[in-house]
Amino acid sequence: MKIKKIFIVLLILLVAFALNACGGDDVSSDLERISFVLDWTPNTNHTGVYVAIANGYYADAGLVVEILDPPETGAAAFVASGRAEFGVDFQEWLAMVLTLDEPMPVTAVASIISHNNSGVISLKEKGIDDFSKLEGKTYASWELPVELAILRQTMTDAGGNFDTLRVVPYAADALQMIQSGLVDAVWVFESWDVVAAGVEEIEYNFIRFADTSPVLDFYTPIIIANDDFLASNPETTRKFMQATAAGYQYAIDNPESAARILLDAVPELPTGVIYASQELLAGTYAAADGRWGFFDEARWGAFYDWMYEQEIIPAPLGNQGFTNNLL
Repeated sequence: MKIKKIFIVLLILLVAFALNACGGDDVSSDLERISFVLDWTPNTNHTGVYVAIANGYYADAGLVVEILDPPETGAAAFVASGRAEFGVDFQEWLAMVLTLDEPMPVTAVASIISHNNSGVISLKEKGIDDFSKLEGKTYASWELPVELAILRQTMTDAGGNFDTLRVVPYAADALQMIQSGLVDAVWVFESWDVVAAGVEEIEYNFIRFADTSPVLDFYTPIIIANDDFLASNPETTRKFMQATAAGYQYAIDNPESAARILLDAVPELPTGVIYASQELLAGTYAAADGRWGFFDEARWGAFYDWMYEQEIIPAPLGNQGFTNNLL
């Protein structure tokens, strides 16, 4: 009996060893690893990447993608240093890092949303239904030069006086700040905080920057990549971008299912907001021609020209900083 038991144990161990040799670890070791760093906590801007992981689009391309939390130094610095190959950033911030004395080696490779859906939210009772109504109000700010220049432009164009705006530091969740009365208005994205306000049945006003001037219809957020990686790994880059585009296309075609995939991956996210946001973004991820990720050269360059004219960046960038060649 002892010999029989020993034989059975050895047989089990042998089978386990054989399965391990033929399976999981070796299979995963055959996949090329890619790191993708977020700009913020996981949200519906990132759904396409989560879908591409869950649906096996990356694995089918021979890739395994690790999603990283954003560092305090920002996604651009993280990608530029080579600690991640790809990440999420913003056109307005990319301009800043491309005009440093030593520009960061990063390039925008896809737009996540086809048009700028950011703007200012306030409680309806405040009556801020255009940018001139921000006169004399209190605004929560990240105190970034580009942010304040955009507010000055939109208020001035609407006939308001920017110098009357009381600017205070951003201190909490946007909706908490306006509901508590700490501030009258906050810069938010329609696909997140505005959707959340609707889900929470908050009566609000929302005014978009892009509705006031075409130059403010810039690309935010975007996917960026490390320049050295792009140059050295063209085939891997192509596979990653194709799988990522497939993930976003799935989210466009199947917003409810895509929302569930994101919630399965990050269950602490607010369910109602995720479903509502995903439904909104299904219609705005892609441009009017149906293509996801492509940049309009004129729009990209116009915003960078505006940033230079406003003395936000020290040198003109023109159409530098992006490519459509990987889509």
